[in-house]
Amino acid sequence: MKIAILGAGNMGLSFSKSFLKYELIKPENLHLITRSQTKISKIAGEFPKSKTSTFDEVTELDADLIIIAVKPQDFQTVAQNFKFTLKDNQMVLSIMAGINIEKIQKSLNHPLVVRAMPNSPTLLGMGITGYTAADGISFSQLINIERLLNSTGRSVYLEDENLLDGVTALSGSGPAYFYYIIDAMIKAGIEMGIEENLSKLFVKQTMLGAYHLINNSEKNLEELIKDVASKGGTTEAALKTFEENSFKEILKLGILNAEKRAKELNS
Repeated sequence: MKIAILGAGNMGLSFSKSFLKYELIKPENLHLITRSQTKISKIAGEFPKSKTSTFDEVTELDADLIIIAVKPQDFQTVAQNFKFTLKDNQMVLSIMAGINIEKIQKSLNHPLVVRAMPNSPTLLGMGITGYTAADGISFSQLINIERLLNSTGRSVYLEDENLLDGVTALSGSGPAYFYYIIDAMIKAGIEMGIEENLSKLFVKQTMLGAYHLINNSEKNLEELIKDVASKGGTTEAALKTFEENSFKEILKLGILNAEKRAKELNS
């Protein structure tokens, strides 16, 4: 399989590294395309056996799969300025937030589109990607796409494309929510007199341990919380403060606003 990445930024390059790591593609069959001439030498240094180009240089795409990894806000401008025409048998995989299949099809005048929403842990091969496909994509083509997506972590096929905006808000943006909470916990530790590096260690190891407990316990989240929050204890005092300040509702509202923004990106 030959793959071209339109928009060789963080996500496009992390996908490329996963494909090469698991030998799903040969380096010489990978074409990395960026808008910025200044990034060419850096990309070429990381992928010495692969082809690198700027958008302006590409007049024809020799690829079975074209992955669109540009920012959604830039897609319309990029699509209008393509100097190449897609061939009937070429597949398009979009990893842009918000832009739906119909809009991509119309903008590219091409029917074979798969839309996916990965998240940043794909950089470590620990991401999760929700994806869906246009009518006309065969089962074998979808399996090939899934193999590629699974090289970056896990993937989940969704029949209802509308759910992808929710996936974008939940898991696509999700890592930032955890970083935000962890940052607040670390700063609280510092305020209590714990040295910064030690505060980071306590918080990060707590997060890691809690993750493994969630994964390995037969108890639900409410039961796990009760296991820690004894009556009249320290955890209960913290949780009471969270409830009094509607922390859970604020978090949910933020996620719903992320979904709303995903939908706005398609307009």
